Amino acid sequence: MKRNTFSRKIYKLKNKILKRKIDTLDYWEKRYSSGGNSGVGSYGKMALYKAKIINQFVKENSIQSVTEFGCGDGNQLGLANYPKYVGFDISEAAINICKNKFKSDATKTFRMLNTYKGDQADLTLSLEVIFHLLEENLFIKHMQVLFNSSKKFVIIFSSNSDDNKDYVGTHMRQWRFTDWVDQNQNDWNLIEHIPNKYPYKKKTGEGSISDFYIYRKIVV
Repeated sequence: MKRNTFSRKIYKLKNKILKRKIDTLDYWEKRYSSGGNSGVGSYGKMALYKAKIINQFVKENSIQSVTEFGCGDGNQLGLANYPKYVGFDISEAAINICKNKFKSDATKTFRMLNTYKGDQADLTLSLEVIFHLLEENLFIKHMQVLFNSSKKFVIIFSSNSDDNKDYVGTHMRQWRFTDWVDQNQNDWNLIEHIPNKYPYKKKTGEGSISDFYIYRKIVV
């Protein structure tokens, strides 16, 4: 009888955890305010890998301006070679971290996402942001501003799936964003898909679930 009671309590606890609501903005503001960072994807070999791909693309395509939506704590940006950069984020704490970290670098500007006024860049970036957008309205707004703010190219580094059985109740939610682009951005072509050099390994937790997706605007 005691065992059954214990089992029921565990069952209820698991369900409570799985059903808990996490607010995207609240989660990231608390994370950065409490000394947290942008996560393992912005550090170590993953950061170096992303920087190599993007820096090469910027050089080869003579990119003069870059805008990133979801700049985080700026650690990834520290490896970047961009002539001009504007970083947006939903977290005020993250923006303050970046402003302090790059205060002597006049080529970089940081702004809250809600201050975006329609300015455009040659290239816009979304690096492991999409699967951290839990609410559908935030996902749609992110995708809209990402493409509308670019003159030439968009680079997305993310998973591209709608399978969320492993992420219920966490601060992650996968989106099959390529379907959204196909349905809503007719003037853009996916020109390259680069599979991750360090794919995610579930047994060890190493690697990343993200790949590179590079879009180019169709010039009429």
